[in-house]
Amino acid sequence: MLGCGTVGSAVVRMLAEHGDGIAMRAAVRLAVTRVAVRDADRGRDVPLPRDVFTTDPSSIVADPDIDVVLELIGGTEPAKELILASFASGKPVVTANKEVLSAGGKELFDAADAAQRDLRFEAAVAGGIPLIAPLKESLAGDRVRRMLGIVNGTTNYVLTQMSEHGWTFEDALAEAQRFGYAEADPTADIDGFDAAAKCAILASIAFNTRVVADDVYREGIARITPQDIADAARLGYVVKLLAIAELEDGEVSARVHPAMIPAAHPLAAVRDANNAVFVEGAKVGQLMFYGPGAGGEPTATSVIGDLVQVARNLAFGGRAMGCTCVL
Repeated sequence: MLGCGTVGSAVVRMLAEHGDGIAMRAAVRLAVTRVAVRDADRGRDVPLPRDVFTTDPSSIVADPDIDVVLELIGGTEPAKELILASFASGKPVVTANKEVLSAGGKELFDAADAAQRDLRFEAAVAGGIPLIAPLKESLAGDRVRRMLGIVNGTTNYVLTQMSEHGWTFEDALAEAQRFGYAEADPTADIDGFDAAAKCAILASIAFNTRVVADDVYREGIARITPQDIADAARLGYVVKLLAIAELEDGEVSARVHPAMIPAAHPLAAVRDANNAVFVEGAKVGQLMFYGPGAGGEPTATSVIGDLVQVARNLAFGGRAMGCTCVL
């Protein structure tokens, strides 16, 4: 495992707590045997001995006794090089890293295909909500026309407080930081970078094309005022930061920006740090996926789901569906 922060620690604890049940589903027992961290001597709330930790992530990737690499470092580098090295070493990868997928997904998927190894990333978008697998697998027989959703918990929390309490943007953001919903530097969230990365991943999967974060039009919420919120409410609308991806006449558009949505729309009821994605298909009609979009345990649930699938594929000699992008 590369990284042992909030999500990584939750993964270790869940594997220990639910090991028997997970083993039944995976057909093998999953064990964390080595963990790469910045400081191997720092105490951590995980049931692992100290000698499991190392500051050399490359040694984990190259270790022939390790079957699967779990990348939870975040960011683009060194995550990208470590994922590529994992494929070169014949190891499948599970990641929760939206940045590396939205910026360098083509290279990573091409490398996974060349190595005939899995690259799974359910936790990269919407935390604990099962969304990637339904889009890639469950809806394979349909044609997705449109997706719109709330995919950033920080901005949704801020807008919820502004709507329900009349707070200014600055006061709502400070409250989000106090509760741990926003980083000390919230730029990636409030300026829409985080949502744009997720929108790129969802658009690529839903429409079988290559969309990167820089292709997504992006506008954040910093300029939203209490008056904007009040005016929208008076007209029967709620302000949300939406990620929208559409397929029309063979062309894909992807954008992230604040939008007024009718108060009766299901997305209008999504409060606080929760996420929700509304999917419209030609045959299935309208679906909504809702739940916790962040947090250690919800995200770890998605990570372990991917680990189970990868382990089953290794045990039975199979491989999951790779990238289906055609451009």
